Amino acid sequence: MNSKKKPGKISPFKRAAAFFVILILVGGLLGAYKVWNTAFRSNVSLDGAAAVYFYIPTGSDYEELLGLLQEHEVIENIATFNRLAEIKNLPSHIHPGRYKIEDGMNNNSLINLLRSASQSPVNIVFNQTRTLEQLASVVSAQIEADSAGLVELFNDESFVAGLGLTRETLPAVFLPNTYEFYWNTSPERFIERMHREYERFWNDRREALREKTGLSREEVVTLASIVAEETNRIDEMPVIAGVYINRLERGMRLQADPTIKFIIDDFTVNRVLNVHLEKDSPYNTYMYGGLPPGPIIIPSKEAIEAVLNYETHDYLYFSAKEDFSGYHRFARTLSEHNRNARLYRQALDERRIFR
Repeated sequence: MNSKKKPGKISPFKRAAAFFVILILVGGLLGAYKVWNTAFRSNVSLDGAAAVYFYIPTGSDYEELLGLLQEHEVIENIATFNRLAEIKNLPSHIHPGRYKIEDGMNNNSLINLLRSASQSPVNIVFNQTRTLEQLASVVSAQIEADSAGLVELFNDESFVAGLGLTRETLPAVFLPNTYEFYWNTSPERFIERMHREYERFWNDRREALREKTGLSREEVVTLASIVAEETNRIDEMPVIAGVYINRLERGMRLQADPTIKFIIDDFTVNRVLNVHLEKDSPYNTYMYGGLPPGPIIIPSKEAIEAVLNYETHDYLYFSAKEDFSGYHRFARTLSEHNRNARLYRQALDERRIFR
């Protein structure tokens, strides 16, 4: 006789329990997929570019951030980005700046980047410039601060005095170079940083050389600005600097043509005329002794080094060479200088250069 029991039917309760287990598993999978899709699925498409720099202006709120992301077509699915951004409280952590966004980034990585304010710095580059206004234009093209805000601060006597400078000596602190800044640097922080760089520039070696010149830091840069305008030949700069040091030590007026060009606001003239020399200005080194109140341009570091390492000699005069090579003839006496100057004027006449 067969004693085995026949399998019974699955009870409705067990069937329902199994169904709910399946539902839970499916729901979990769907939930996990939704989380993955929201947080970890690639959501940045840059149309073939490996990376772009994305700028968040100072004062932006979350709605403006979303608008910028859509305007620049950085995000493929703004809804999933917004969902995770709300969960991670990005709306309360908007930081202005310049951010490097890479193709293929997911929402989680992008939101973490923006929340952390881990912006990418910019390299501000400026070379020898003539005026602070020109410098403001160059700098404002590279950071958020506008040129008007920079110029306003350049002219703020109280702010400049806080740096131990005057409006006239302020150009001395802007040493041409490449500097790393955050894009949202304010005008105040830009100038303060440049002043710190200026302080670091004057190391022990340069201070020792400066003391030998008998000039202050700002006076060294002022003389360098004249030297830089006299020649673009770096190897000749120390010789010209030596001429001006000799004239200062003897109490002679510098009679530097570049200071006259500064007064008339025209550095293109080849002939400085008597009518120009009559311009009454503290920058007129034909009219007044000593150095002018401040730099006439923002000089190169090479020109500053030329002043610090000026050549010792007994020249008191120099005149541009008549071959227009950019070099000069040097003289110890006025009669010798007049002969040299006559050669240059004749060369100008022959080329019909009258200004």
